Amino acid sequence: MTRQLRGRNAAPRRSAAQLSRGRAWWALLFIGPAGLGLVVFYLWPIIRGIYLSFQDVGPFGGETFVGIDNFVEVFSEPDLGRALLNTLLYAVICLIGIPVAMIVAVLINTKGLKGRSLFRVLFFLPVVTMPVAVALVWRLLLNVDYGVLNLSLRAIGLPGVAWLSTPVVNMVVIAIVGIWMGLGTQIIIFTAGLQGIPDTLIEAAELDGAGPVRRFVSVIVPLLSPTTFLLSVLSVIASMQVFDLIFLMIDPNNPAQSQSQSLVSLFYTRGFLQHDLGAAAAIACVLLAIILVLSAIQFRLQRRWVHYE
Repeated sequence: MTRQLRGRNAAPRRSAAQLSRGRAWWALLFIGPAGLGLVVFYLWPIIRGIYLSFQDVGPFGGETFVGIDNFVEVFSEPDLGRALLNTLLYAVICLIGIPVAMIVAVLINTKGLKGRSLFRVLFFLPVVTMPVAVALVWRLLLNVDYGVLNLSLRAIGLPGVAWLSTPVVNMVVIAIVGIWMGLGTQIIIFTAGLQGIPDTLIEAAELDGAGPVRRFVSVIVPLLSPTTFLLSVLSVIASMQVFDLIFLMIDPNNPAQSQSQSLVSLFYTRGFLQHDLGAAAAIACVLLAIILVLSAIQFRLQRRWVHYE
């Protein structure tokens, strides 16, 4: 009798084990391609970049170990400090786009608003537009002689501004263009966050006499803090890697070109124009370290202002 019961219990256990192994193989089949892409396109370039940062790479190949010489060369370069300040300035200004996106998302999702879909399309349009087209259009708008902005200033008696050929000013302008380009994505993410806020909380605030501004400040903003934190991390990481807008909006003939480089611009100059791959890899490692430190600081500070419940 006991043997019969053991036999009946062993069969389901084997079936469960076989089912578990089958699910594991299916999971591996689906995760495998993504994992392979992660290793080939993300992890291997990082490992290879760190390796090259300690090598002297010849123009036709060949690598010689030079220790930390590339880092010493990079840190003794005066352009590194300026590029770092430009990159941080760009990142800080881009963070301003997050509260702007939150306000726009709340306004677009206001009940009874007509043309809501049209507004969403208009704000998302820059996201799907090629950065080259965006940069060329903004270069025309910001042109010193015939740009619409300067023509408008002169029409009211104000002098025109060299928006793209004045150091610092051009980085602020490019950051504003970057905010405009990324606003649509942030609005979509905030919209998803707004849909997770229970209507009962808003209605309870209304019953307590809270007006629209009070409901936004006291209810919506705290409940959207996880979304705000996510966007702040993504914004800083993306901003620290800015290159295309600067490269496209500030041409080599611009007198402020040398003073308007970001860290990635400096990486491009050393790696692709001067063919110094070792120094370029060292700059990439410095950029990676800065992004890791900034992300760690953000994760540390989020405990004080992010509310998950």
